[in-house]
Amino acid sequence: MLIEKLLLHVLIILAPVLIQTSLLENHKLGKSPVFIGVLHGIAAFMCLIFAYESFGLYWDFRYIPLVLSMLYGGRRAGVIVFVFILSARVINGGDAIVFGFISAFLAGLLPFLISNRFWSFPPRKRVTFAVLLGFWPALVMLGILLSFAFISGVPVSGNQEMGIYVLIFGGIQVLGVGIAAQLNEWMIEKKLLREEIMKSEKLNTLGELAASIAHEVRNPLTVVKGFLQLMKKQVTGDHDEYLKIVLSELGRAEEIINDYLNFAKPEFEKVEKINVKEVLSDVTVLLNAYALKEGVHLEADLREDGYLLTDRNKLKQAFVNIIKNAIEATPSQGNVTVKLEVTHTQAIITVTDTGKGMTKEQIARLGTLFFTTKDQGTGLGTSVSIRIIGAMGGHVHYSSIVNKGTVATISLPLNSVKVAQFDSNAASSYMNN
Repeated sequence: MLIEKLLLHVLIILAPVLIQTSLLENHKLGKSPVFIGVLHGIAAFMCLIFAYESFGLYWDFRYIPLVLSMLYGGRRAGVIVFVFILSARVINGGDAIVFGFISAFLAGLLPFLISNRFWSFPPRKRVTFAVLLGFWPALVMLGILLSFAFISGVPVSGNQEMGIYVLIFGGIQVLGVGIAAQLNEWMIEKKLLREEIMKSEKLNTLGELAASIAHEVRNPLTVVKGFLQLMKKQVTGDHDEYLKIVLSELGRAEEIINDYLNFAKPEFEKVEKINVKEVLSDVTVLLNAYALKEGVHLEADLREDGYLLTDRNKLKQAFVNIIKNAIEATPSQGNVTVKLEVTHTQAIITVTDTGKGMTKEQIARLGTLFFTTKDQGTGLGTSVSIRIIGAMGGHVHYSSIVNKGTVATISLPLNSVKVAQFDSNAASSYMNN
């Protein structure tokens, strides 16, 4: 009877996760801490109301929703579940109500204290972390049950049936936390993948449109530039200076057009084995003068060598754009640090600045055409850089705190002989959420 009752509780616990999954796809309500708290609170309430009573004790999984809500919904959601648990315990009544309050407080204390660190772990470690944390409420419940049994005179020593109950209870509780945590991670992964595919499709559409326009504009510009160069041989005096300015601006227009074409589909002209450390060293030397002009201290920590097969010029272009953006976002007397770390499989480049930072909404829009945080600009440089890194099989991840700074993390696979090309059927790997 105990196993059937506890398995029913597991189904009750999984219900909020499944409801949240269906709502998260198409509705902002699925992300609301209050909504998550109410859902898990109802589950905890139902667990306590339908608790299995034996040896004068209640056996239920009320604390699994408490742990899950703290981890996946935040502290506000956890507090709501805590209130639901106390309310259900008051309704149940009984002599052990004080023990119920104490166990609820202790069971929720540890998840409350460490919930903020939960999202710093990768998905697999989050599931492991949740399972390990699932032992805590089980230990609390066990301690409270034994304390109550001792005070109320229920024999514990030599009571094999109670020992079996404790083992079954603890095992199913930890299993329930693991299943629910894995469902949550699958839900999050599915959501991120869907957003990434939608973003990829949108970027490919914009890229194709930009490429077609750029191609049509480049042809007449090439003709104009050719005739101006012919005229330059016959023009003297002030008109010669005017022609130089016109040709210079035409060159700038061609660079912008090439950027649009690169955004649509990065093409690597010369793939060779290069040392990432050398490329970064060249870029930092190149941009050091610009940083000094802006009053920014540019520092490079490039200790390890890392080799990959790619186009040196394209990689250099991506690095220049990202580091230059960091310099421009940093006020005078600020710092920009470029660091290279090499593992067995990838090169990780972090560009850290002490600039004004960005909000989560701004970070989410990075890499899209025409979005920029500058007063003047098109956002094309960042878009092209992210596309180039993505075409190399790598990805760019931004994290930022407003008024403190931004960290751009670039990950590139080492010794990759396959150069990925973006097309309309490929899911974008250009940015982590």
